[in-house]
Amino acid sequence: MAHAQALSAPDARPLPVRTLDATAGGDPIEKLKRALAELKAQAVLPLLTAAMQALNAGQIEDALKLTGQVLEADPDCGLAWHVVALCREHGGDLNGALNAYETALKLDPKDADLANDLGRLAMQMGLYEVAEQLFRHFMAERPEAVDGPNNLACALRDQLRYGDALDVLRPAIEASPQSALLWNTLGATVAEQGGTDQSVVFFDEALRLDPAFAKARYNRANVRLSLGDAAGALEDCETALQSPVVSESERAMMSFARSTMLVASGQLGAGWDAYQARLEPRHVDVTHFAADDPAWTPEAPLEGRSLLVFGEQGLGDEVLFANLIADVLEALGPGGRLTLAVERRLVPLFRRSFPQAEVGSHATYRVEHQSVRTAPFARGRSFDFWAPMASLLQRFRREVDDFPSRPAYLRANPAQVDYWRETLADRGDGLKVGLLWKSLKVSSQRSRFYSPFAEWAPVLATPGAHFINLQYGDCSEEIAYARDILGADIWTPPGPDLKDDLDEVAAMASALDLVVGPANATINLAAACGTPSWFVCPPGGWPMLGTGRYPWYPRARVFSPPGFNCWAPVMAQLADALRQDASPMS
Repeated sequence: MAHAQALSAPDARPLPVRTLDATAGGDPIEKLKRALAELKAQAVLPLLTAAMQALNAGQIEDALKLTGQVLEADPDCGLAWHVVALCREHGGDLNGALNAYETALKLDPKDADLANDLGRLAMQMGLYEVAEQLFRHFMAERPEAVDGPNNLACALRDQLRYGDALDVLRPAIEASPQSALLWNTLGATVAEQGGTDQSVVFFDEALRLDPAFAKARYNRANVRLSLGDAAGALEDCETALQSPVVSESERAMMSFARSTMLVASGQLGAGWDAYQARLEPRHVDVTHFAADDPAWTPEAPLEGRSLLVFGEQGLGDEVLFANLIADVLEALGPGGRLTLAVERRLVPLFRRSFPQAEVGSHATYRVEHQSVRTAPFARGRSFDFWAPMASLLQRFRREVDDFPSRPAYLRANPAQVDYWRETLADRGDGLKVGLLWKSLKVSSQRSRFYSPFAEWAPVLATPGAHFINLQYGDCSEEIAYARDILGADIWTPPGPDLKDDLDEVAAMASALDLVVGPANATINLAAACGTPSWFVCPPGGWPMLGTGRYPWYPRARVFSPPGFNCWAPVMAQLADALRQDASPMS
């Protein structure tokens, strides 16, 4: 945090899920007016001027029609292609925007503003290294523009290069202390580095300088949610959504975030209804489902019908949302038919757990930078309805009381459970604890949710506990650290691939006394199989549904740090609870 602390909190204010500082391109109308002033083809000048006015007013289709007329007359008009690109981007058509920007840049390769806009689009598409080079080009050509250091810092941050990002922001803010844009990006960078409390100060300053700055208000909403203030987060997010200047893709992102804030505050019915925003085509992370049958709605009858359900989002989410499958089967009745398309590694476990359903694997493809999910095993068949799995929550989980008290809903292979119980018994007497500590899916937004491995020292020192490695991926360095530095033995079971052989992992987890770790896929799997599971997660996590526990798993327990990067208190609490469970008197 040395870099962040070098920027003092502004005196004018008291100290007190994907950020949308994203990147800035200035006012597109002002940039294009400069180009219009130099335009020689006076015949198209009125059309382009009208197109930019329409774009500025949010009339995307009108702007596209006007630029289309220009391109009919002059297909090589780079300025017209630039307007098309901005229209496509504001409308959420990132692929169309990318093609238009590239065409414009080929026609005018020296246009620094085009490089900046193309860099912003690369950022939205996850091409951070490409974006970094484009922003450095823009800064070289336009050193006076605040957009340059702001956008470069965003690209560096999203490569997890926090120190480099702060090194860019510090002199930029010293040179332009009245830039709300830079204070907002500083807040986002500090938050994603783990300084959540401090980031609020920077977002407050951005909003003091520009109270209408929707992205700063949205970013502050996400921070407030992560600090456990769901009501404050909702207030900020809904205010940001009222802004007329956010793009359609940004509005879709904010709407999705609002749904999780509703859920996190315990407003499940409204939250799950709003959760449909994840399916909005303009949402930058949307997954499209290849299904020709009618989409299921909460009012649609299910008894006696055929229903195709797609698992969605991450592996852990597919396990979490499977909490409702038994209810869906009951609603379909003996005359109904349920077909489940789930992640390939889950197929054996789901087939055993839901024998009344047909279970196969879904497949996901990238089509022009967008995700499309299919159910190849069900190709050519018709269904009464199809639904993404989480959409069913709108009907079956509208209140916390709708969650059943059943201790498990996934069933591991009984023979393999017995095998692992016998194998674990050879480790000696004492509590057998499955241990997890990280996720392989690391990003600037996720890394702050996982403690450094060294923070687990008090837990690993628990007498009478045997730690079993359930952590997938390469963890040899951490296990060696535990052995050589902490004097703790973490045993890695021979045989199963902890990342791919999930049916075996489920059996192993079912044979354990306890599983402990952050909310990754494996601990969700263990909890769904009924193993007592202790989740280490922030207080504002939406799966707790505003309760402080995990209603999805009756045998789960939650341990939350008092703040980001404040791991010592929660690890001490975890160690104390484990010591009590491991005691021979317990």
